[in-house]
Amino acid sequence: MRKIKHVTIYTDGACLGNPGPGGYAIILLYQGRKRELSGGYRRTTNNRMEIMAAIVGLGALKEKCQVMLYSDSEYLVKAMSRGWVQRWRASGWKRNKREKALNPDLWEKLLRLCEHHEVQFGWVKGHGGTPENVRCDELAMQAAQQPNLPVDDGYISQSEAR
Repeated sequence: MRKIKHVTIYTDGACLGNPGPGGYAIILLYQGRKRELSGGYRRTTNNRMEIMAAIVGLGALKEKCQVMLYSDSEYLVKAMSRGWVQRWRASGWKRNKREKALNPDLWEKLLRLCEHHEVQFGWVKGHGGTPENVRCDELAMQAAQQPNLPVDDGYISQSEAR
């Protein structure tokens, strides 16, 4: 039986306007090695990019891992660590009797990944000097500015449903 790997992931999402062109970035740290990933969409929201960063980071892992995932998004960290997302899913993606939960397509993907890995979410202050967070912010902003970004189909269908 193999020992489970301990991985640290830093994530960030950015949007030029909200909605607007958006980017996400991830830094994976494992046994002194570092891997950076980033991407973006032509029209999306900052919150979608924060969630997407976590999805891409966890999705990059090739086997079950213990993960400490850091984000400067209180929305992401609180929603996952306080069980909000699980409650929204259990109530048919509703935050309460009147309000739909936003981004159910991404939350569903993130929950599935978290069922496969052992994930803890931690908050870091954005622009607070944590080197990995600063680098993720740079990469996410660069990604949001790339030409010919793909369409965020989940954002399109969500905005049409309103």
